[in-house]
This record gives sequence, structure tokens and C-alpha cells, in this order.
Amino acid sequence: MLYVVLPAVLLTITHSLITITFNLSPIPLRIASIVVPLLFGFAAYPLHRVSALGAFVLALLLASASIQAMLTVTGLHDGVPILPTVWVEWREVFEYGASILLAFVSGNILGVVIFQVLPRVLGQGGKPNAFAFRMARLLGQHVGEEQLRRRARLIQDLMQTVGPLAGVAATAMGSIYAGLKGLLG
Repeated sequence: MLYVVLPAVLLTITHSLITITFNLSPIPLRIASIVVPLLFGFAAYPLHRVSALGAFVLALLLASASIQAMLTVTGLHDGVPILPTVWVEWREVFEYGASILLAFVSGNILGVVIFQVLPRVLGQGGKPNAFAFRMARLLGQHVGEEQLRRRARLIQDLMQTVGPLAGVAATAMGSIYAGLKGLLG
């Protein structure tokens, strides 16, 4: 529960400070709602080897707990219903939850890339796989065998790292978009 309770408490405190105590623009809160889950998602892999499915479940719990706590604080402070009453407010809640969820998952994928994929790729030796050799030959057949092997190794290393990095980029962009969409138009 370290990856749910602690970041939810941090986000709720941040929410209270920004929206109630200092009455600031919600942009710093939205940025914090991306950064905090991202950091906890990142820490989840090297510390506890949280899998992708585990990260998704933790992210869903974190988003749910955080949003419910923030809605409760706002409802009690402003004397309004805790749960949204109109569809527009519900949509904002879902987008905000998606932002928190995607940020946590992005952090987890980044942790996997840094602590599992890159060391494995950098530690690999030996002969590149057949597909990498075919791709290297397609890029230029008129090179020596050693140059072809180096090219194939580079292609193989790129294939193993680009996928996870694309996953980090996609989920991070989704988190940023969902988190700031309502504020920026």
C-alpha cells in the first residue's frame, strides 16, 4: 500500500494547499498529479519488482483514492456534494484519474527500462539474432562481416529498447494530455 496511500496523501495535501489554502491556479496541482505518481511508479519496479499488471492495479487504486480524497476535502470545505452531480464534472474526474493512472504506469515502465532492459541490452554479447542480421544486410550489403555484425548488434539493441521507450513516451504524453487538457483548452 506504500504506492497507493503515501502518494494519495501527498496529492491530497498538495490539493488542499493549492486550491484551499493559497487559492492558486490548478496548474501546479495538475503538474504535481503527474510528477508524484510518476516517481512512485518509477520506484515501484526497482524496489519491489512491480509488474505491468501490478502497476496498472496500483495506479487505478492510487487514482481512485486520490480523487475521492480530493473530492471529499473540496466537498466538506465548500459545503457542496462530494460526488459530481453533472456529466461535465464526472468527465473531468475521469480525465484527472486517467492522468494519475498513466503517470504511475509511465514511471513503472521507465523503471523497467532503466533497471531491466538497458542492463540486459548492454550486457549482451555474442552473435546478434537472424532478424537483426537481415535488417543489417538490407541497410547495405557491401560491408565486411565485422561491420555487418556491429550493425546487426546495434539494430538488435535498438529493437529491444525502442519498444519500452515508446511505451513510456505514449503513457507520459497521455498523462500530460489528460491532466492538462481541461485547463489549457
